[in-house]
Amino acid sequence: MLFKNASLFRGGRFVPGAFRVEDGRFAAFYEDAPLEPGLDLGGAKVIPGLIDVHTHGNSGADFSDGDDRALVRMAAYYAENGITSFAPASMTLPYATLAAAFSAAERLHRSSPSGCARLLGIHMEGPFFSEKKKGAQNADYLRLPDYEAFRALYEGCGGLVRIVDIAPELPGSVDFIRRASELCTVSLAHTDASYEEAKAGFEAGARHVTHLFNAMPPIHHRRPGVIGAAAEREDVTAEVISDGLHLHPSVVRMAFRLFPGRVCLISDSLRCCGMPDGSYELGGQQVFLKDGIARLSDGTIAGSAANLFQCMRRAVAFGVPEGDAITAATLTPAREIGAERLVGSLDAGKYADFVVCDRELNTLSVWLGGKNIKEENP
Repeated sequence: MLFKNASLFRGGRFVPGAFRVEDGRFAAFYEDAPLEPGLDLGGAKVIPGLIDVHTHGNSGADFSDGDDRALVRMAAYYAENGITSFAPASMTLPYATLAAAFSAAERLHRSSPSGCARLLGIHMEGPFFSEKKKGAQNADYLRLPDYEAFRALYEGCGGLVRIVDIAPELPGSVDFIRRASELCTVSLAHTDASYEEAKAGFEAGARHVTHLFNAMPPIHHRRPGVIGAAAEREDVTAEVISDGLHLHPSVVRMAFRLFPGRVCLISDSLRCCGMPDGSYELGGQQVFLKDGIARLSDGTIAGSAANLFQCMRRAVAFGVPEGDAITAATLTPAREIGAERLVGSLDAGKYADFVVCDRELNTLSVWLGGKNIKEENP
């Protein structure tokens, strides 16, 4: 199928052109459309489908529930909202609970139902965290780094874990990072680490920081901490929640300056995403959603009630260059989960997962494997 008269997001900017889709993948791109019938997009913007590598749930469902039907419901919501691939994040929970959730993820990964976002990995958030910076993680299930337990979970889901989080100041963390980084991306998270401890983690192989600024010490001019240690390394990528609640707009802009080309936008969305105000469960704790903010009973901000497409558009509204925001929600997360050969950009050979938008990046249509999801889910 030929798509004509589009403004294509390629190479970090929009260029006029056309493209062809064959067998669910991008087959070719053109500056001038061939003289044959095709779908005229009327000059609309076309961007790659977004990829959320840190999302817990939506639509009343949470990945950690290990519920197959609920996971499909989550994946359908992502697709409807322009998020065509995802790596759901677990919580700090017992290993048996995590194993059940990871098994459900593997089943969805293998079945890949039509009209649903592709599950391309798992983000293992917890349980190897600092009690001081646990945030909304359940302290009852915090554990010291245990590579063998991680390896069992990793192998139990066929190696689907693409990111594993750890606080680098915990005993045994450096050895854990060194070994785990041979299997997947290791991220520093929920940590009270000093600059020196964080640096040791990066030197051991960590290459990612989970929700930058959140659940970690702030930058201090004599104690730069995790943020300082990460910013000076060009091989480290930082997640940013740009929902407008977790970070001030100025801090979102700061992140893009501290980590040029290395920001990974995430939603950190909870089961309350896409739902009305009320009480919801998160990792064995109650979360209360009111006026778009999800908090624990003690007032701690939990995850987000916004999806990644909303976060990307808000980043642009905060003053982040449009191209930088789109890349941070597409190609960068694809690289973080090792899926850049499949998704993340408009390039021949990749899955034809894309979103057609107006000038303000409002969604007009979402396409998965070259098929309009509205036709897949009428």
